[in-house]
Amino acid sequence: MTVLFVLNILSIFICYAVAKHRGAKTIFWAIVGAILGPLAIPFVFFSKPEVIPATKNI
Repeated sequence: MTVLFVLNILSIFICYAVAKHRGAKTIFWAIVGAILGPLAIPFVFFSKPEVIPATKNI
């Protein structure tokens, strides 16, 4: 049981770190890592960078 808990916590940190490095939504991927555990790690590598809308300068 403890091993599964530690594995899940590691998955959260790995998903967060990879998402941060790729410029994706870090909180979203941390939550996905918490829910799916190690299964989320391959999917975070397919994440796209977060698009921030440009503001109009008048």
